[in-house]
Amino acid sequence: MITQQTTESALEKKIQREPILKVEGLKKYFFPKKSIGEEQKVVKAVEDVSFELYKGETLGIVGESGCGKSTMGRSLLRLIEPTEGKVFLEEKDITNLNRKELRKARKNIQMVFQDPYSSLNPRLRIGNILEESLKIQGIGNKNERTEKVLEILNLVGLNEAQYYRFPHEFSGGQRQRIGLARALIVNPKVVVCDEPVSALDVSVQAQIINLLRNLQNTLAVSFIFIAHDISVVRHISDRIGVMYLGHLVEEATTDELFANPKHPYTKSLLSAVPLPNPDVKKERIILQGDLPSPINPPSGCVFHTRCPMAIDICKSVSPKRTKVSNTHGVKCHLNESV
Repeated sequence: MITQQTTESALEKKIQREPILKVEGLKKYFFPKKSIGEEQKVVKAVEDVSFELYKGETLGIVGESGCGKSTMGRSLLRLIEPTEGKVFLEEKDITNLNRKELRKARKNIQMVFQDPYSSLNPRLRIGNILEESLKIQGIGNKNERTEKVLEILNLVGLNEAQYYRFPHEFSGGQRQRIGLARALIVNPKVVVCDEPVSALDVSVQAQIINLLRNLQNTLAVSFIFIAHDISVVRHISDRIGVMYLGHLVEEATTDELFANPKHPYTKSLLSAVPLPNPDVKKERIILQGDLPSPINPPSGCVFHTRCPMAIDICKSVSPKRTKVSNTHGVKCHLNESV
């Protein structure tokens, strides 16, 4: 059973530390091909996202499909190039690094992908896949790399005999463990997990989440955990950021977000979480209308077209981040007087 182990005092200590990763004004726009005479359209996948990640903590990023979570995660590693913004890894801006410098910097920031099978080379044995990361970073000789691979396999719950197997010989949960082993084998300081449990059975989800928590305690690594299931995010995260249509609309500690959500979109997400007791009833907030297109986002607050609490200013003025507390921020006009 998954339990929330982070105490408030421990979390406060984390918040007081210097951030290991700092994101400022991150934007990612895509420009679809256009026909002759057609005006160039712009897909605003990520719009002015800023946050900090502290050493040894997990920051959950949650939101519905298409809100820009995965695009944001890939932009942090420059797997796709950000349009604007800065990403500081230990105070070093990795958005301005050349190719050689970026490869070296990626030793400290790795990614676990949503589909572990498509991210593994089907022609290589697992041992060779894991050793490849060490070769790229110039770590160790052949014997040292093999020893390191066997060590990391044991650490993620696999055994030495599986060193020689191919990806298709593993289950989904085992392949996700391999993806996690590949990310951790170079001893990174930050790992971005892009929906690592969304395709797994509930029991396997629990195993992977518990594994992440144990590895974090062992290795002191920081996680950015991206998911659309806010219940899963709650169990693993110290803090949670809520995204909507490319914007980070609310950010708070896990306990504070669930106890005192401020943004109407966050409230609607929490109202959709099923309760384990069928006799307990709670009010559901049903959003009206369809999710707007990032090609033509609404003016003002991007959520106002679906917000049951929208006021006139929401239609024309984009809200600024308001501090509810030292660990809680929200972009909503209804909270600007707080």
